[in-house]
Amino acid sequence: MSAVAFDTHEFVKTLEAAGVPALQAEAISNAVKKAHESAELATKADLRELELSLTVKLGAIVVVALSVFSALLKWIA
Repeated sequence: MSAVAFDTHEFVKTLEAAGVPALQAEAISNAVKKAHESAELATKADLRELELSLTVKLGAIVVVALSVFSALLKWIA
C-alpha cells in the first residue's frame, strides 16, 4: 500500500485564510496528516497485482475441474 501526498503547509494556510487561528490550524493539520498515514489505501498497482493473482487462481481451478470431469467421464464410460 502507498501513502497519499498531503501538503500540511498548504492545508494550514487554507485554514488560516478561512479564519481558523494558527495553533488550531496546525493541530487540525497534524491530526489529518496522522489519519492519512494510518490509512491503508490500495493503489492501481495493488489492484492489478490482485487481479493477476485471482486470474491465475481461477485458471488453476478451471484446469483442475476439467481434469476431474475428464477422469470421471473415462471412469463412467
